[in-house]
Amino acid sequence: MWDFSIGRSVSIMIRTWPFIVFRMVVYFGITLAYIMATGTGASVGYGVGHISTDPDGPLSFALWGGVVGFGIVSVAVYWIREYILYVLKAGHIAVMVHLIDGQDVPDGQNQISYARAVVTERFAEANVLFVIDQLVKGAIRAITGLIGGIAAFLPIPGLNGLVSFINTVIRMSLTYVDEIILGYNIRINSTSPFETARQGVVLYAQNGKTMVKNAVWLAVIMWGVSFVIFLLMLAPAGAILWVMPGQLAGWAFVLAIVFAWAFKAAFIEPFAIASLMQVYFATIEGQAPNPDWDRRLAEASSKFRELKDKALASFGGSRWTQPAPQ
Repeated sequence: MWDFSIGRSVSIMIRTWPFIVFRMVVYFGITLAYIMATGTGASVGYGVGHISTDPDGPLSFALWGGVVGFGIVSVAVYWIREYILYVLKAGHIAVMVHLIDGQDVPDGQNQISYARAVVTERFAEANVLFVIDQLVKGAIRAITGLIGGIAAFLPIPGLNGLVSFINTVIRMSLTYVDEIILGYNIRINSTSPFETARQGVVLYAQNGKTMVKNAVWLAVIMWGVSFVIFLLMLAPAGAILWVMPGQLAGWAFVLAIVFAWAFKAAFIEPFAIASLMQVYFATIEGQAPNPDWDRRLAEASSKFRELKDKALASFGGSRWTQPAPQ
């Protein structure tokens, strides 16, 4: 079935509890901001709606006020995503990488300071990490097509519709490849992050069938758990909206999704990343990036070509070496 150890992933999550708490504060804080902004917007809209001569004015304005509040928070979250990636995600990944390799890490709150120092050493500026993250996300979209998607597993004629659907599932399962590549970057103590990211993508692609198989299993597990959480969150979301003005019952559905997203980001994502890094590090052990895969990715993806150009322009960018983990 899958090649990762669920027990080991859970153990890593337990040992990195300061980051789990940090994630809870950040993502549930964002959820609270959504609730407050939506409620405030609806209240203001409801009040303004009484000025209108339309009998449905208060309800209509309340609805649009909630939309505006929700949109404002969404824009704010979009703009702080770089900070979240640099401080929260990258730091957590750094600690998980060291635990997977059997290295000791500090316990307690010192773990966050330790991880931030590791990330700062690898990426002096947050925008460097953000650029790499975006280029890797763009490059991995080509991987599914290059490895043949599900057709590599089910070469059965007459199943084009099913194959297309499952290939879509596979593409969605590649969500955490950028985090895995970041972990690889940290693991080999890279001094040339663009070149290491390039190598990491190539190594992922040349082992695509193994990685995609495990990613699909994890996606199924995560979606199942997320759906259950969503159903459980409908009740508290509905209770919160019950006290708001106007007929905003439809927003219970939206807020339940936000609740489920926060829980997924705080608890489920670290589990998935720890699991995939286990598989990735074990699979690429002793391998060197295959130049043929580098060429194929460059032909298939403009983002990979951009990543390659930045790698070649950086120190050591023309070398295909794989330093041993330290």
